[in-house]
Amino acid sequence: MATGTAPSALPAGRVPRRSAVTAVVLLLCGATLALAYLNKARCAGPPFHEDGRSVAFDIAKDARVCYSDIQYLWLGRDIDNHVFPYIHGAITSDGWLTGGSVEYPVLSGLLMWLGAIGAHDDAAFLAHSALLLAPFALLTAWLLARLAGRWALLWAAGPPLVLYAFHNWELPVVCAAVAAVYVVTVPTRYSLRTRGIIAAVLLGLGFCLKIYPGIFVLPLMLLVLTRGIGRGHSAPDGAGSGERGSDEARADRRGYDVRGALLTAGAAVATVVLVNLPFAVAGYEGWRASFTFQQQRQADITTNSIWYWSHHLVFGRFAEMEQSWHEGVGLASPLLIAAAFLAAAGIGRQRYAAGEVYPWVAVSAAMLCGFLVFHKVHSPQYTLWLIPFFVLLAVPWQVVVAYLFADMAIGVGVFRYFYLLGSGEPSEWAEVVVEFGVWGRASLLVWLFFLFAYASPRVAGRRARSRTEPVHAG
Repeated sequence: MATGTAPSALPAGRVPRRSAVTAVVLLLCGATLALAYLNKARCAGPPFHEDGRSVAFDIAKDARVCYSDIQYLWLGRDIDNHVFPYIHGAITSDGWLTGGSVEYPVLSGLLMWLGAIGAHDDAAFLAHSALLLAPFALLTAWLLARLAGRWALLWAAGPPLVLYAFHNWELPVVCAAVAAVYVVTVPTRYSLRTRGIIAAVLLGLGFCLKIYPGIFVLPLMLLVLTRGIGRGHSAPDGAGSGERGSDEARADRRGYDVRGALLTAGAAVATVVLVNLPFAVAGYEGWRASFTFQQQRQADITTNSIWYWSHHLVFGRFAEMEQSWHEGVGLASPLLIAAAFLAAAGIGRQRYAAGEVYPWVAVSAAMLCGFLVFHKVHSPQYTLWLIPFFVLLAVPWQVVVAYLFADMAIGVGVFRYFYLLGSGEPSEWAEVVVEFGVWGRASLLVWLFFLFAYASPRVAGRRARSRTEPVHAG
């Protein structure tokens, strides 16, 4: 079976078995989402302050480990006033967002506004947002089950979904990234170029939700450029037949599909521009404020990144962070991230030169690891970005389990740490837990960078294909 053609018939019993696995994954994902909501809702509900804030949230959000950004941002961004985002917004000289501006890209801001419709307190906002976000988690579970079978349970029934499903607005962006992989990976009658363009649109929408899927456009372009076949292999079957095949046939004669790669990049860029342009035109200052906020954000105790805890380790507990440190982080962080991206793409190039299909999913996963390690902010819920790659790529299960333990040390320990600091109680033990999570997670991400970069894809219902078979575009 060649890339771009319909899949061959499955053996008897394969389709019912795959359907049963998918059904189980979806049922467990629904149950996990219910637990995730109940976990956050422990801090939501009457009595309320006059501004609609739950009294329990102010008192117990850290002690009970039920804090969520969704509930927190009910106030301070004009969400409670149902102001349409960005249009009338701005950022003050000391970094405060006003007039409906939020710190996230425009589609996330739009989801926040939608979740607030009909809500008059933070409990209703949390409930409405959960109903709005849950379908994206279920769709992600379905896509992963179709791609990798029972491994999708890592997404559907793992601790991260309980901890973070309704912590922030991550579920739509994860869904967009996984959908892009699905479009490219699952064989259809459409050419790789066409599927690459559709996937690029999805990644562009992901960029408009939470930025990170935009980094996957580079390896996707390289996959399309190399036409989804390993070096030295013949063109896909049917490449010379039909209107769609003629483009790939011409690409084959010159070695690379340069036009297809450029169209893929153009589709992603056009999507980002078309989504952002109405907001930028209607209220440039408010639209620009979201980017300014992120640019000005510093690596402090709330960021959970190696940069804050490196300072903590070198200069001592609660030593004041000088402006020169923040400026150094502002320079080092993007340079190291860029270096990690280039290194991941280079490993993909080596694998392609050795005869493999360009491993765009593996390269994307490695790039994400580099971003998570070196970015100045590493919020707990970013783990949801990584889980699909644990599902899609064959990495040792022991490493996955270790990462989940380190993540729980952050996802639970950091809030207990904040509670103890705020209450004046001894916090040294909680600090040790948080440091274990920060450094354990960072060390594992460095290891995972290489494990992902050289990993083979998991394939639902069968063993991963051999390294030289020019069929699987993932």
